[in-house]
Amino acid sequence: MSPFIAELIGTMLMILLGDGVVANVVLKDTKGHNSGWMVITTAWGLAVFVGVVVAGPYSGAHLNPAVTLALAISGKFAWANVIPYIISQFAGACLGALLVWVMYYDHFKRTNDAASILAVFCTGPALRNYVSNIASEIIGAFVLLFTIFYITGAEITPVKTPVGLGSVGAIPVAFLVWVIGLALGGTTGYAINPARDLGPRLMHALLPIKGKGNSDWAYSWIPVIAPLVGASIAAVLYLAIK
Repeated sequence: MSPFIAELIGTMLMILLGDGVVANVVLKDTKGHNSGWMVITTAWGLAVFVGVVVAGPYSGAHLNPAVTLALAISGKFAWANVIPYIISQFAGACLGALLVWVMYYDHFKRTNDAASILAVFCTGPALRNYVSNIASEIIGAFVLLFTIFYITGAEITPVKTPVGLGSVGAIPVAFLVWVIGLALGGTTGYAINPARDLGPRLMHALLPIKGKGNSDWAYSWIPVIAPLVGASIAAVLYLAIK
């Protein structure tokens, strides 16, 4: 499996399970309806675990343009592969969201709340204040990437994996995403990943879902730009103090 296919499949699985748990919690007449934030954050952590396990040996399991950018800034990933990785991640995110729609097709038809339907695909602010929303996503992505650098530490070498992040192991990253969701996710839903948000948001706009409302494009740039900023700050700080 090529690194680019690995990024696509790993991201697809992550989104299938991550957006899938949101569908299970918010859509009408599911077995997990109204089971709450703990269920969502736990499953998202485990969704990352699955994606990293599958993609890690082949691509390093970035699964996130912010991770790819931060590793490139820090000199641990080739700039020539940044765009191909990001394309693979966005394609995987779109495919994962499509599979969630297929999986929960009957429940989408029974759900009349447009906000709940949108929440399955992408994030949104609990309180809409763009300045604080941007700050939330920057901080969340910073914590993600800064911690990843220290989990991997000196073990990031081309000898172990093609790009390095696979040396992290899946479990520490899963716990990291879980705690970010529990501690920092209450403001914006902790996108911390441009592909995770924009790819499924695009699928929300394209899929024929009755009563889905709009895709909130006015907000959509925040979970794309802010995680990239937070990841860049983490990389620069890591280089400055390591």
